[in-house]
Amino acid sequence: MTAEEIKRLLEGQRAFYKSGATVPIKGRIAALKRLYGAVKRRESEIAAALHADLGKSPYESFMCEVGLALTEISYMIKHVKAFTRPKRVRTPLSQFPARSYTLATPYGNTLIMSPWNYPFLLTVEPLTDAIAAGNTAIIKPSAYSPRTAELIEGLIA
Repeated sequence: MTAEEIKRLLEGQRAFYKSGATVPIKGRIAALKRLYGAVKRRESEIAAALHADLGKSPYESFMCEVGLALTEISYMIKHVKAFTRPKRVRTPLSQFPARSYTLATPYGNTLIMSPWNYPFLLTVEPLTDAIAAGNTAIIKPSAYSPRTAELIEGLIA
């Protein structure tokens, strides 16, 4: 990508985040469910890409990458509501009778740069967490695992 393309991509992500589309919990859960379905549907293609790039067997691909990614997505789907609830904290005596709480809010834009050794897991797992947190994500897959990077691009697109 050229510097201009990267700049346009980042501006688009920032505009999407500022639109507030990533904030609603239902939208986050829907996105996570779409990601889960896409990974599940293309499981054999992911295994083939991992075999081509790293020589991993289908069993190792599932146990060390795909299965763990699916588990993380399922966990986030189940718990994202709890993670976004306000949490009560102690109120200083000087602020009596107020109530204090912390509220988790999204940061905005994230960049995920994946390594070559677990290219699928270490791309999809942080992506899952970014989506669950209400952030946007730009993914930079490893150049040393080109088949997996190509598959991830198709999966996300």
